[in-house]
Parts: sequence; structure tokens; C-alpha cells
Amino acid sequence: MQLRDALDDYKRNAGHNRRFPGERRTVTGRFTGGDGRLVHVAPDGGLRDFGYPLTGMSGLTRSRFGLAVDGDVTWFDPSRARQRYVDDTPLVETVHGTDRATVRRYDLAVGDAHLTHATVEPDPDADRDADDFALVAYAAFAPDGRDDHVGQLRYDDAVEVYHADEHDFLASATGFDDLRGQLPPTFPEVLDDAPIDLPRDRDAARYDEERLSGEVVVEAPVEDATATLGTLLTDRSETNRETARSRLSTLFAELDSPEALAAAAADTTPTVSASMPERESVVADLRVLSLLSAESGLRIAGPDFDPHYQHSGGYGYTWFRDDAEISTFLLESDDRLGLGLDDWHARSARMYVEAQRPDGSWPHRVWPRNGALAPGWANARIEDGPDVDYQADQTGSVIAFLARARGRDVDVDGLDPALVDALASLDSTLADDGRPVVCQNAWEDSVGRFTHTAATFLEAYSTLARHGAGLAGDADGRFDDVPADHARRRAREVYDALDDLWVPDRGCYALRETVHGDVDDRLDSATLALASAHHAYDALGDAPQAGSGAVDDGRLDRLVSHVERVVDGLARETDDVSGLFRYEGDGWRRVDQPVEKVWTVSTAWGAHACAETAALLADHEDPRAERFAERARDLLGVVSPDGPLCEPTGYLPEQFFDDGTPDSATPLGWPHAIRLATVGTLDARGMLTAEPVPADD
Repeated sequence: MQLRDALDDYKRNAGHNRRFPGERRTVTGRFTGGDGRLVHVAPDGGLRDFGYPLTGMSGLTRSRFGLAVDGDVTWFDPSRARQRYVDDTPLVETVHGTDRATVRRYDLAVGDAHLTHATVEPDPDADRDADDFALVAYAAFAPDGRDDHVGQLRYDDAVEVYHADEHDFLASATGFDDLRGQLPPTFPEVLDDAPIDLPRDRDAARYDEERLSGEVVVEAPVEDATATLGTLLTDRSETNRETARSRLSTLFAELDSPEALAAAAADTTPTVSASMPERESVVADLRVLSLLSAESGLRIAGPDFDPHYQHSGGYGYTWFRDDAEISTFLLESDDRLGLGLDDWHARSARMYVEAQRPDGSWPHRVWPRNGALAPGWANARIEDGPDVDYQADQTGSVIAFLARARGRDVDVDGLDPALVDALASLDSTLADDGRPVVCQNAWEDSVGRFTHTAATFLEAYSTLARHGAGLAGDADGRFDDVPADHARRRAREVYDALDDLWVPDRGCYALRETVHGDVDDRLDSATLALASAHHAYDALGDAPQAGSGAVDDGRLDRLVSHVERVVDGLARETDDVSGLFRYEGDGWRRVDQPVEKVWTVSTAWGAHACAETAALLADHEDPRAERFAERARDLLGVVSPDGPLCEPTGYLPEQFFDDGTPDSATPLGWPHAIRLATVGTLDARGMLTAEPVPADD
């Protein structure tokens, strides 16, 4: 998103009580991708690239589509459109209604290319043949992220937009009836109070308009009732223009029908069996996580709707906490549901090993396309300073995944040494009292000694103890025993130290101990991570020499109390929305709403925590298991496709206002992975559906 676009949006939405001005929202429309580019298809058919973090290519910053006949253009109206995914694929079908014709279009990103295939059906009263029409597109490109110092090269059936390294192509399968340039908004237009509608009419007085910009307007003739436009983003050092044009021509020839496009799209997402439980939800989750993934296997948190950091810190990066937890949820779901994701697990493990720092930790944020350090604010371990501005739970989350991957025989070079170094790194942030040192929290908005951080440490140590058999020690003598046994002892230390954070009056664990040593007893949905952490710790009871390693009855009662207290205390229900908010006193992105907003991450976390608690209780033959399974099903329903927190697209936005308005990153990968894992956990335990009530005689 260029600054001109952000300022235009600011003019349109300043003072809005549910929109943050200057953002590029994706709460409506659908994405196509999963094999390179990430392209948003708005309800009005406009396209916009969100894939820079995944590919390093900026591509389309805005576009607009319409239908022309006899030089008269009708731009597509979002109020007269309907949109869906074709089957289980990322192929987007949008049906546009106009007064003269109905246009059925299909959008698919194929690697670094994107195709828009449209069929035209004239209105019976229009007295026109389909081939009398032309598909019109206004497209603005920003090669190398620039909307200035940009030029064009033109051909019979294509236009090439370039700055330096990135060269972007727009081509038509039927050539162009018209092609003209368009200058970006001028300084007076940018400074004017009124927004500007683009494209403008041609300005014959501006000789540079035709060539010195990244904006073009094209008319592609309709032939045999169809027209196809394609874009391709290239690096000049890797792809010359002849090869680029040839690739688009090949795609036009091979993907010349909705059926061919659907077949190509099917190859980009895992196949889900017809008998899969909660199949619609599973398909949507795998589609979203595929869309957000780079070829490396690392994922962005969500489409970056706020690239100028006006109302957030950006979303188009890989956080090792979120990403490793997604990887863990996928691994568990694959084991329980048989999803066939071996390649996904290996890619994730490989990138975590490659991105690990020399001290065994992982940095705050990286670019998913290559693991390079990305802008962030929690890089204390790279800078010269204490661990306060470091998120220690990230290292814990990565250890938990890598240890599980090792137990599943995921074959990645360097996995064992990475785990040993990570174990030493985790130790360095564990204080003598058995709890993590002062650091940043999962929500990245405060510092202290957090219960959530302790939960990730408990799960990391427990999982490594369970799957670390045979890990070699290290020559530096960092451990007092072999790594697996050392991790087991550390797990016990953290388990015992959690008692320091118990708040008897509230029947729950505290959010944190502050830097001043006070207990902050607010409810925090991140502390729901204690459920899976205790489940992982309890599994050590099945290992040799476990002794008192399993969860004891007193702790089980505290966990039950905590999960119920948090889920009940953070619940919010209005006429339009139902779910959990993040934590008591959360003031982020509320605008004029006086209370905390509902979050899909928190709600899905609640469902998963109840499912994990139910499984743990079942392992202990505790009759409370069914009560928690029922609560898990209820919360899962809130984020499921028919629930109030799931959009018609199948997407889970990050947040909702109380009036049901979705907000922030959409779709957000983390809750989708949690939703998938919750389905897997409940299904594996036979808890996905309630036991039928016997009929009366």
C-alpha cells in the first residue's frame, strides 16, 4: 500500500467508528494463492497483492474492473456481486451483475502469476452479443515497492511496468483494444480534502502520463464470450521479458476454462477426504494456512492490512511463537486426522533450524521468504541489553514443535544440535525460582514474569523430555545430565513454581508478576496455554523413571478451576457476537467501544484448552471430562463456519466489535490452526459430538 492510497483511505474513513483510516482492509473478499503470490479479490473484483513478505515482489497496489461496450464503461459494483471458493481450492469465483450483462469471473494465483478469466452473458434485453463487450481493467503496480520513478514498455498484448529489479507484466489473451497510462494522484489531489476516484480520463496535455507511471487502463476484447487477463511479477535477474511473456501465453493456453483453472488450483492445497469430521472447517483452515505460507514453509501472521504501522505494528512477518504453535497444531492434527502434511512439517522444522541464532534462541520477527531479520521491537538478544525486550515464549514454542517433530521422525539436518542449543537458551531465561525471567508477553504489550511464558516453558521442557531420548550432550558442559533427563528436571521445577502464581481468591493463575514483584491477577486468555502444557507434562508419567512427574490431583483441581474461571470471566455475548476477549482491561483498537473486543484467537484458545483439559481429565478417569468436552464443543461452534466469529468466506478475523463488525488481520493464521487442532483433539477422544441421550420407553 502506497502512501497516496493510505491518505486517500484516510480521507474516506477519518472519524469512522469502526474503521481505522489509512488501512487496506481484507475483512471482505477472498484471497487466492498458496503457491507464491497472495492476491486479494475484493467483492467489486479489484485485485491487490499482499504477497511481498512471501515473495519479495510488490505487484498490484490497487485495481478496478468493469465492462465496456461502445466506449461506455460500467465499473463493477460490490453490491451486485456474489463470491465463493470453487470446491476446496483457492480458486475464487465472483459473479458481477450489470444492467447490460452478467460477468462470471475466476481468479487464481499460479506461482508468481495471476489469471482473471471472465465469461460474459448479455442481458436478454440488451440486444448485444457477448463479443460486443470488452473487459476493462485499471491496474496500479509498484515494482520494487515504488510508485514513482516507474516506467512502462508496451507490446501488442502486454505492458511491462518496471523500476529496477522487479518487472511486472499485464497481458491479455485476446490482446488490447485500448491501453493508456495513468499518473498517480498529484500533490494538489493528495492535499485536497476530497478523495479521488480513479482512473481519470486521459490527459492529453501530460506527455509523461502514458509511460512514466505504474498505472494503466486496458480494454481486453471479449472473444467467444470470454476474456482473460494475466499478471506476472518477475525479477529481471531471473526472468527476461521474452520468457515472462511466453509464460503468460502458456498459462492462457493451458488454463483457458474454469475447469482447467480448478484443476490447477486443486494442486495447491491438501486433499481432504469426504469423511473428514467438520470437513468444511478443516478445508478452510488448510486453505488459509496454505495461503499465508511462503515457499520456505514460514508463514505471515496475516495479510498486512496496516503497512504504515498507523494502528498496529504490522502483520506481514513470521513470529516464531505463532508460527511454531501453528506448526505444532498442524502436526497434532495430522496425526489425529490423517491430513498428509509431511512436507509442511519438514519445511517448518528446516527453517527453524536455519533461523536459530548462535545463542540457541530465535529472533522476534523474520521475513518468511528467507528467514532474514525483519523489523521488530523485541530483539534484546541481538542488541546489547537485558532480556526484558525479548519474548522467551518464542523459543519455548519452537522447542515444543521441534521435539514433537523429532518424535515423529521428521528428518531435518541439524535438528538435534538445534534442540540442544535451544534447551540451553531456555535455561538461560529461567530464574532460580523455576519461573521465566522478566520479558515481553505473548500479546507484546507489557513486560513481567508471565504465566503464559511459564506455560510454554513447561510444555517445551516436557515435550523435549519425552522425545529427546538419544540427544547427545554438549562439550561445553551446559547440562548436568543428558538433555532429556535435564529437560525432565526443568519441567518439574517449572511445574512446582507455578504455585507462586496461583491466586486463591479468584481460583485462577495470575496474568503475571510485575517488574515490581506485585501479582497482576487479571484474567488472561493466554494463560489457557496451561492446559496443553499440563497435558504434555502429564505424559511424562508414562515414561520410565517418571516418579511423581504426572499431574497430581491437587494441581488437576487448580487447572480445572483456572480454565473455567478464565473461560467464564472473559466471555462476552451480545446480540451480534459471542466469544472471549483477550484479557481484562484490554484497550487495543476499541475506538468508541467502552469494553474489550472479542478475539478469535482467545475464543479458539478457550475451545482448545477445554478440549485439552477434557482429554487430561479422561486420562485420569475423572468424570469432569465430559463437562469440559461440552464446553469445548460450544466454543468451537462459535468459531466454526456457521458461528458468529467466522465470516462467510470461512475466514477468522483477529477481532470483532460488539456490534459484530470484524476488524484487524483477516484471515489470521493462528486461530485457524487452533480450530483445526481442537477438531482433531475432540475427534481423537470421541468427544466431537455429545453422547446421544437414550429415548424414553
